[in-house]
Amino acid sequence: MYKLVGEERFLLWAVCSIQLQVLCGNGGEKLLLLAEGLLKKHVASHSLHEPEALIVYISILEQQAKFGDALEILTGKLGSLLMIEVDKLRIQGKLLARAGDYAAAANVYQKILELCADDWEAFLHYLGCLLEDDSSWSKENINAPIHPTKFVECKLTHLTDEVFDSCVSNASAFVQKLQGEESSNSLRNPYLAHLEIERRKYLFGKNNHDDLIEGLLQYYSRFGHLACFTSDVEAFIQVLSPEKKMEFLDKLMKNSNALSAVPTKALGQSITLLKTQELIGNMFRLSVGELEASALQMAELYCKNLPLSKDLDPQESMHGEELLSIVCNVLVQLFWRTRNLGYFVEAVMVLEFGLTIRRYVWQYKILLLHLYSHFCALSLAYERYKSLDVKNILMETVSHHILPQMLVSPLWADLSNLLKDYLKFMDDHFRESADLTFLAYRHRNYSKVIEFVQFKDRLQHSNQYLVARVEAPILQLKQSADNIEEEESILESLKCGIDFVELSNEIGSKVLTFNEDFQSRPWWTPTTEKNYLLGPFEGISYYPKENLGREANVRGTIERKSLLPRMIYLSIQSASVLHKDNSEINGSLADPKTSTELRTLLERYAKLLGFSLNDAIDVVVGASRGLNPFQAFGSDVIDWLNFAVFLNAWNLNSHELEQLGGECMHGGWHLVNSLLENYILGKVRSMEPLIHSPQGDFPMLVQIATEPLAWHGLVIQSCVRSCLPSGKKKKKSGSVDQSISSLSYAIRDAIQSLCGTLEEVAKWLQDQINSPEDKKMDNLVSSLQRNGQGEGPGQVLHLLETLMSSPNETVLGNRISEALRSWSPVDVARKIVTGQCTVLSEFCRICKSKIKSLRALKQQLAQV
Repeated sequence: MYKLVGEERFLLWAVCSIQLQVLCGNGGEKLLLLAEGLLKKHVASHSLHEPEALIVYISILEQQAKFGDALEILTGKLGSLLMIEVDKLRIQGKLLARAGDYAAAANVYQKILELCADDWEAFLHYLGCLLEDDSSWSKENINAPIHPTKFVECKLTHLTDEVFDSCVSNASAFVQKLQGEESSNSLRNPYLAHLEIERRKYLFGKNNHDDLIEGLLQYYSRFGHLACFTSDVEAFIQVLSPEKKMEFLDKLMKNSNALSAVPTKALGQSITLLKTQELIGNMFRLSVGELEASALQMAELYCKNLPLSKDLDPQESMHGEELLSIVCNVLVQLFWRTRNLGYFVEAVMVLEFGLTIRRYVWQYKILLLHLYSHFCALSLAYERYKSLDVKNILMETVSHHILPQMLVSPLWADLSNLLKDYLKFMDDHFRESADLTFLAYRHRNYSKVIEFVQFKDRLQHSNQYLVARVEAPILQLKQSADNIEEEESILESLKCGIDFVELSNEIGSKVLTFNEDFQSRPWWTPTTEKNYLLGPFEGISYYPKENLGREANVRGTIERKSLLPRMIYLSIQSASVLHKDNSEINGSLADPKTSTELRTLLERYAKLLGFSLNDAIDVVVGASRGLNPFQAFGSDVIDWLNFAVFLNAWNLNSHELEQLGGECMHGGWHLVNSLLENYILGKVRSMEPLIHSPQGDFPMLVQIATEPLAWHGLVIQSCVRSCLPSGKKKKKSGSVDQSISSLSYAIRDAIQSLCGTLEEVAKWLQDQINSPEDKKMDNLVSSLQRNGQGEGPGQVLHLLETLMSSPNETVLGNRISEALRSWSPVDVARKIVTGQCTVLSEFCRICKSKIKSLRALKQQLAQV
C-alpha cells in the first residue's frame, strides 16, 4: 500500500508491525535496521508530518542504542513536530542519559523542573544524572511494573567523597531555589526532593540521620494533614534503623501538640500520626491494654469529627473515614494476640457501622470481605465483593480478594458466576484488542498500537487467567462427580483432559505476569498465600507486601491442577476395564496405553510434590498405616490425597505396585479409605463449631470432600458399573467371576467407609445448622460483653452504641442521624450467623448428595 500511494501512515503501519515483532521476541537487529532504513528513505524524500511518526522513529533508533542519531533527529528540523516543550525535553533528557552524557541530561531535567516543579520522576532522573547513576535507565526499569517502586535503587559507590559532595550541593541549591519560587505551598515535589537528597546522603554513608529526621518533621508540619503523607515518606522512613524510626516517631508525637486550628487539618494530622505508627510498626510494640486504649481513642476521634461531614454528599469521602480502618486493624491484632473472639466480632461491627454511615467506602468493604472469609461466612464476603462493582480491568487486579477463598468453598453457583464473568472479560478483551489496535492505526496513534499489544500480551500471560482457565473445568467436574455419565460427558467436552496436559507441559517455560493489586489487601493477609491469623502471634513489626516465591508456587499449582482432568479420565477408564469383553483372565488391561499413561502422570505428579514415584508411594502407604503422620504431607494434603486416589485406580489394572513395594490390588482401596477417613474424621472431631472459632480447617475439609473424595467416588462408580451384568455378554470364566467378586467386596468396604465418613461430616454440619439462631447470636454478642473493669473487647462498640442511642440531628445532620438510628449490632450478629449457615448448608447438601449416590451404588452392587 505504501509503494502504491506513498502515504506516511502506511509506512508507519509497516514500521510499527516490525517493532511489534521485535518486542514480541521474533527477530531483532536486522528487522530494526530494516525499519530504520524505510523511515530514513521516507524522510529523505517526503520528511515526516506527524508527531507520532517522529516518536516511532526515535524509538526504533533507541532500541538499537543509536542515541546520538536519535538526538540529532530530535534537535533538528523534525523536532519541531513536538509542540509541547516539556515532552520534547523529557525525550531529550532520556536519550542523553542513556548515551552516558549525564551532565547534559542533568541540565535538561533541570529545565523540566523549572517548567514543572512538581514532576517527581523528572527530579529522580535529574538527581540520578548528577550522581552519574544509571539505575533508572537500566533495562529492568524501562517497563514499569503494575506498582512503581516508591524510590529507585541507586548506585553511589563509584563516586568519591568530593564528587558526591559537589553533586549533592548543586542539587540542594537547586531544590532550595524551587522551594523559594513555590508560593502556593501546595506543591510537594520540592520538599520531597530535599528528603530524597538526604536519603542519598544517608545511603552514601554520611551518617546524616538527624538531618533526614528533621526533614521528615518539616514535611509533616507542611503536609501532615494530607492523606498521602505516609505513602510520600514511606521510602525515606524505611532506610532508618529501628532506633531512629522510634526517635522520629517520638519527635513527631511531641510536635503533634501544635495541631492546626482548622478542624479538618487537625483531624488529618491526627490520622497521619496514627498511620505513621502503623507504618513504623509501633502498634505491634504496644501492650494489649495500650492497644485497647488506642482503638478507643481513635473511635472517639471519629465520633467527635462526624459533624464535619454533615453537609457532604453521600458519595464524597467523609472526614476521618480512615480512622475506622485503623481501629479494625488494631482489633484484628488484638484477636491475633489473645484469640479472644470478641475483638474479631467487634472489628466486623465497627466496619459495618462505618458502612451504615456511608455505604461507598471500598476500604471497609475489602476489610469486611477478608474478615467474613476468615469467619467462614463466605456468602457475606461474596456480597461485599459484588458491592465493589468490579468491572473491566479491575476483574484482573481486584478479584484476588475473593477468588482463592471461593475456589475452596461449597458456594459452587457463586464461584461459577465469578469464573464466568472473569473469563468473559478476558476473552472479550482478547477478541476486541485487534479492533482497538486497528483503531489506533487508523487514528495514527502508533504509541497506542504498541501499548495495546503489550497490554494484551501481559493479560494473556496472567497467572490468574491461567488459574481460572484450569479451575473452571475442575469446578464442572466437581459439580457432576456424583453422576459418572455426566462426568464422562464433561470430560469428553474437555477432550479427555489432553489440552490441559499440554498446558501443564508448557507452564514451565511460560512467562507469568502478576497483575494483582496487593497494596489494597489487609496487613494480616498481604498475599493470597499468607494469612498471619492462622498462626500464632509473631510480634513482627513490619509486614512487607512482597511477592517473593509466588511465581514458583503458582507454577506448581497450575501444573498439578492441569493434570487432574486427564488423570480423572484415565482413572475412570482404568477402573471400568473389567466390563470389557476383551479383558484378560488376570484382570490386567488388554490395552496397556491407559495404564502406561496413568503411570507416567503419577510419576510426574509425584515429581511435582518433590518425590520419585517409589518414594511417594512409601509416603502415602506409611501415612495410611499410621507410620507417618499427616504432617508428612505438609501444606499439600489435597495433592497427596489426589495422588493416593489415582494410585489406587492405576493399581486396579497393574501389577507393578507390588513390585514397587506398595499395596496389593485390593490393598489400594484400603489405603485410600484409610487416608480419607482418618484425615476427615480427625479434623471433624477436633474442630469447634464455626461460630466459636474463625476459619480453622473448614476450607480444607470442603476441599477434601469435593476433590480427592469425589474422584475416589468416580473410581467406585466406574468399578460398580464394570461389575454389573449388562446386555448379552460372553460368559466369563470362573477366574474372572472370582476376580469381580473379590473386587466387589473391596468396593463395598470403600462405599461403607466413605458413607460413614460423610455421614459424620453431615451430622457435624447439621448440628450447627439446627442450633438455635438466638443461641448463636448470643454467643457472638456475649463475646462483646464488658467485664466492668474497662478492659477486653466491646469498649469501642459501647462508644458507638452511646453515639447511636441519642444522635443530635442539629449537629450531625439528617443523613448521618438517620444512619445512626438504623444501625443495630444485633442485626450484624444475625447476618454473620445467617452467612455461616448458608455456607454450612451448601456443604451439607453436597455431602448428602454424595451419601445418596453411594447408597445407590451399594444397592446396585448387591445385585452382583
